[in-house]
Amino acid sequence: MKSPRGGVLKLEYQLRAPRYNIGLLGQHAAVDEDLSGRQNLVMFGRLCHIGKHKARRRADELLERFGLAEAAGKPAKQYSGGMRRRLDLAASLILAPSVLFLDEPTTGLDPRGRSDVWESVRGLVAEGRTVLLTTQHLDEADQLADRIALIDNGGVVETGTPDQLKSRIGGDRIDVVLRRAHDLEPAVRLIGPLLRSEPEADADNRRLSVVVEDRVAALTSVTRSLHDAGIEAEDIALRRPTLDEVFLSLTGNGTATSAEPSLKGVARS
Repeated sequence: MKSPRGGVLKLEYQLRAPRYNIGLLGQHAAVDEDLSGRQNLVMFGRLCHIGKHKARRRADELLERFGLAEAAGKPAKQYSGGMRRRLDLAASLILAPSVLFLDEPTTGLDPRGRSDVWESVRGLVAEGRTVLLTTQHLDEADQLADRIALIDNGGVVETGTPDQLKSRIGGDRIDVVLRRAHDLEPAVRLIGPLLRSEPEADADNRRLSVVVEDRVAALTSVTRSLHDAGIEAEDIALRRPTLDEVFLSLTGNGTATSAEPSLKGVARS
């Protein structure tokens, strides 16, 4: 029969154990600006009750992994935004958690910093970790997510893979940018019956967009018909719907009505 104290210790361990398998990266970097990159990671290791020598060893491993080894001795305040974000991500991995929560990991980053964080996230997933990511940028979701949950006004409006979500509002599209604005209306009248689909017209940008089924045949048909009608196209492109278009379609928000965009949840494992 176990002692009461032993039973309490076992219960405390069982309650704490899930925490050691979960990592968190908040929306804002949580590093100490005055400490060096290595000192930050060692500090986080010690706060997670890792021994001093193990914390130092783990810090060096993570600095090397995230490309921060050369800047390890510099104060974090001298790091770029992308470097600070990678340092913050490294700190969330001190205990090598199997599940990682990332909240807006690329907020405020330039394209280079954003790309670096994306590569880091892909690397984590390749190792077998489960990553739950929230982001306002649906192109980020498209790049990183295996499965996506679109959230509007606090509720999930749709879930699925990126391709499944895009298929909700139709398949491929042809975008045509015309050379002359006055050709837009004749082009709409021509392409609509040709493809049996009503084109969406954007007069300001001399652009029309139409959903198609057989992408190659439709592109060939549209190009030939415009040429025969004497309508000059500045650009013609095939594309899939964007996740932004999916979100706006599913939530009925064709135009922005709020200064704060709705939250989009992204899950990947």
